[in-house]
Amino acid sequence: MPVIADSDALKSLCQHLQSADFVTVDTEFLRDNTYWPKLCLIQLGGPEGAAAIDPLAEGIDLTPVIELFDNESILKVFHSARQDLEIFYHAFDRLPHPIFDTQIAAMVCGFGDSVGYDTLVKRLTGQRIDKGSRFTDWSLRPLSEAQIRYALDDVIHLRDVYETLAREMKQRGRSHWLCEEMEVLTSPDTYKLDPETAVRRLKSRSTDRQYLAILGELATWREREAQTRDVPRNRVLRDEQLFDIAAQRPRTPQHLAKTRGIKEGLAKGRSGQAILAAVERGLAIPPERRPRPPARIEIAPELTAVIDMLKILLKMKCAKEEVATKMVANGGDLEKIAAGELNGIPALAGWRRELFGEDALRLRDGKLALKVRESQVELLELESRGDT
Repeated sequence: MPVIADSDALKSLCQHLQSADFVTVDTEFLRDNTYWPKLCLIQLGGPEGAAAIDPLAEGIDLTPVIELFDNESILKVFHSARQDLEIFYHAFDRLPHPIFDTQIAAMVCGFGDSVGYDTLVKRLTGQRIDKGSRFTDWSLRPLSEAQIRYALDDVIHLRDVYETLAREMKQRGRSHWLCEEMEVLTSPDTYKLDPETAVRRLKSRSTDRQYLAILGELATWREREAQTRDVPRNRVLRDEQLFDIAAQRPRTPQHLAKTRGIKEGLAKGRSGQAILAAVERGLAIPPERRPRPPARIEIAPELTAVIDMLKILLKMKCAKEEVATKMVANGGDLEKIAAGELNGIPALAGWRRELFGEDALRLRDGKLALKVRESQVELLELESRGDT
């Protein structure tokens, strides 16, 4: 079971796949000790077979893979595509298109929230995935027969999974439901890691705008440092350390060395100087330009029951239509609907509004009620009552 490790064999494979209606795609990668994922293996499956490609092979030219991914007439099929697409974006500076994500398709077809690949394969094909090579170092060479077989199984079974889900979605008239999700997955903005926005990853509850200004500068520095050194961001500084430094506002190496987990050597070295410079930048931001804490919806006590009713309606609708609740609305959506803050809520647009959003608004406005009959929750139309 050889792995393709030379450019001529890869070119021949991709030329053969150029005539396919779809190809199944998967990757194996490592990210334990790096900021950027290290691509270790690419698996491609066509209608008649599958192959593994070694991107670490000396001198291999991956251009045929890029050309295959650029071919708009070929659908690229993934399961839980986001990590694979992030890898391809940073490796090739572009994204495969068009794509089909079987995890999202399974949610549309009622297989639950974020269904795993193993579970999906078993339910749709009756096959079991050998998990023996799941936690392996894919950068080591040579790869064993068991590793290669495990890697290829992911794209071999994915063919049957895709065809079954695509057929079911077409029969139910739901193929267009995936459009919004696929647009997000194939947008480069989804995978751009801008250091200036790194602070959004941090879950701070502080409303102190000067603290938030310093935290933002620290998060930006840490992200740039992690990218430059190609190490996980927490290898530079942990989140808790950023919070403590932003709260302490150190101005000297001695003060910095007293903050959480910062040793004297680091405080006096290059990184310590960069941290103190970030603190100074944060302190120098004028009050009117300091970031504001994220807006939070204050849930009035009387709205709690409304949110609970919306949750019941969501579960009822999704169970009836056999679609995962996560695809339709989340807790934040329900809170906004209950509070009357209706702008920009996905649940109130497109097919989601037809399935759930319209009735959610009518329930909130007292035009619908929920009733239980024979252990089933049903909707009850309420007659409008004019003034008498």
